[in-house]
Amino acid sequence: MSQNIIFTIAAFVISMLSGFVMIPQILNYCKQKNLYDIPNERKVHKNAIPRLGGLCFMPSMLLAFLLAMAVFGRVSGKEQITLNLWSAFFFISLMLIYGVGIIDDIIGLGARTKFMVQIAAAALVSFSGLYINNLYGLFGVTEIPAYLGIPISIFVIVFIDNAINLIDGIDGLAGGLAFLALGGFLICFAREGVWTYCILISGLMGVLIPYLYFNIFGNAEKNRKIFMGDSGSLTLGFILGFLFVKFAMDNPQVMSYRTDGLMLSLTLLLVPMFDVVRVVFVRLYKKQHLFQADKNHIHHRLMQTGLSQHQSLLVILALAFFYVAINILLFQFMQLSITIIIAIDVVVYALFHYLLEWRIQMQNS
Repeated sequence: MSQNIIFTIAAFVISMLSGFVMIPQILNYCKQKNLYDIPNERKVHKNAIPRLGGLCFMPSMLLAFLLAMAVFGRVSGKEQITLNLWSAFFFISLMLIYGVGIIDDIIGLGARTKFMVQIAAAALVSFSGLYINNLYGLFGVTEIPAYLGIPISIFVIVFIDNAINLIDGIDGLAGGLAFLALGGFLICFAREGVWTYCILISGLMGVLIPYLYFNIFGNAEKNRKIFMGDSGSLTLGFILGFLFVKFAMDNPQVMSYRTDGLMLSLTLLLVPMFDVVRVVFVRLYKKQHLFQADKNHIHHRLMQTGLSQHQSLLVILALAFFYVAINILLFQFMQLSITIIIAIDVVVYALFHYLLEWRIQMQNS
């Protein structure tokens, strides 16, 4: 086993252990300060649940990353961490998102305020030089200039950040989808030999294990259950948006040209992205406010068919797995263009929701 793989695994383990240490302390803190997510007619949980689980994501990830990279550098004798403009801006942007999430979890913030901070954070990263500069044949477009790539990248990062935040509606869903997407990006960057990102991603994946344990299997009555809150979902979403742009960007100084760069980035996040698009269209059709919360997300619709939270979670995760498998098959073996593949994905998602609506009608009749 190579040193790269060993230190990637080490980052995962360090972060996981950190999470198992920090989350019980966060649970006790939430109990002392009465920081709970209170159930209402829109939410599916019935008990008041602590909502600061995402507080441990950043510290655990950074602790694992810095320790792993420091030891890696000492063992290999090479400087592994280089600070450039976009990496510094990424860290500043990430802290902005993380901080806004914490403030929202503790005292509450308006949707517009969070949205503006998301735009500012995404703009910092994109204007620093990290932006999508190639669409790899999507709609017949390949290379694109910065004046198009930068606004597209800002939109993508903000869109994915909100997608993860909005789909965080049942136990394990946002964390589970993020874990799958992070695992996919880990494989993608490992394939390209960019191990610094692999270690960073592995550090974030590690802390999701204890979070998912307490979130899915924790006992609310014994104060052992926790939600990630906006500090978690916004942080996860922003990092996933960043990884999307990073892997989709054609930068020969970092990675060789990849025909599947954009296709894989899209595929790993299709389910939360499609969910947001469908919900937005429904709200526009019903002339509802775009920031108005409702019970029309994919997990709500599945539960309206009679499925439990855990059953709905498994169905959505299976759908995410299906998209990965079918898109790789269509791209690598059938050699279809990314435009046709996305069109097929849309049709599959539309059929999936058509079957859901049919099932809901049957359930209510």
